[in-house]
Amino acid sequence: MDFSPAPEHNAFRRVVRDFAEAEIAPRAAEWDRNAEFPLDVVRKMGELGLFGLPFPEEYGGSGADFATLCIAVEELARVDSSMAITLEAGVGLGANPINRFGTEEQKRRWLPDLLAGQALAAFGLTEPDAGSDAGATRTRAERDGDEWVLNGEKAFITNSGTEITSLVMVTAVTGPDEISAFIVPAGTPGLTVGPAYHKMGWRASDTHPVRLDDCRVASDALLGEVGQGLRQFLAILDEGRIAIAAMSVGVAQACLDHSLGYAKERVAFGKPIGSNQAVAFSIADMQVAVDAARLLMFRAAWLRDNGKDHRAAAAAAKLFASEAAVTGARKATQIFGGSGFIDDTPVSRLYRDAKILEIGEGTSEIQRLLISRDLGLPV
Repeated sequence: MDFSPAPEHNAFRRVVRDFAEAEIAPRAAEWDRNAEFPLDVVRKMGELGLFGLPFPEEYGGSGADFATLCIAVEELARVDSSMAITLEAGVGLGANPINRFGTEEQKRRWLPDLLAGQALAAFGLTEPDAGSDAGATRTRAERDGDEWVLNGEKAFITNSGTEITSLVMVTAVTGPDEISAFIVPAGTPGLTVGPAYHKMGWRASDTHPVRLDDCRVASDALLGEVGQGLRQFLAILDEGRIAIAAMSVGVAQACLDHSLGYAKERVAFGKPIGSNQAVAFSIADMQVAVDAARLLMFRAAWLRDNGKDHRAAAAAAKLFASEAAVTGARKATQIFGGSGFIDDTPVSRLYRDAKILEIGEGTSEIQRLLISRDLGLPV
């Protein structure tokens, strides 16, 4: 078996890495400190073609495989998780539902700007009382002639309040045991984006609550079929988990890189701390975890790209990689010692950014549940 990346993947990785190190790395700490969403850099990501990677060329995409998107997400996360999640959510949660389930008219209306990075779409599934239990959705949609009237609240919605947010997709109850999905254009009366959250990490990512108060949308705002909204959004999360695994690999790789450099340079008791087995073995464990996480991630991406069932593989990749990132961040902070507790040190931001990877797009507990069911266990 040949596990080496294709030449085009290696070339693309170099392009994204150069962009990330030139355009993002020098300013990432400042964005984090000020909770600033860097719209100028997001637009540059669009100009580079990152938002259109896994989409058909007829709508402005580049027709790349999902593994290519994962490479982009990983390389961005190596320097800044906020920009990585902006891309991941904009592609996987924003444009992807329309590409997979939208009508031809919806695709032609929304996708060109989304794939060019000139607009962003948000994905409204989570609610204050419906997180892991997505079926507990309370937002409601009722027919009124040729319109739907939506009422409810969504929580923790990425890319929902930027200057270029063009729409928010939401799930809503449309009947007994029936949840449907709707496209709500930005600026629709009754759609209110609340103040940005004050977050522990991902501070430069745009995240808000969203309210819908007698929010009216046309009948053609329905995404897919009536009653299929929850099934559609859960299918979208299967792909999103692979991309979150890629983010996790990027964070874990950054923790490894910083720890290795520091262990060679930092001198204690007259010698580099990397000469101590406690430090060296900790870094060795980080290397093993990064390699394993990357292989699980690419395996899931390969299954997806080849039209094979990838649900359990995506859950496994997301579970292992996110926990590897959190463990790697903890180890890196320990290796840096007191310096790691100071925000001026990059591992401090990595530590804060890593934890949400075990929560977003399905907690670690949900991933274990999915894997258990795939094994035939009656859970």
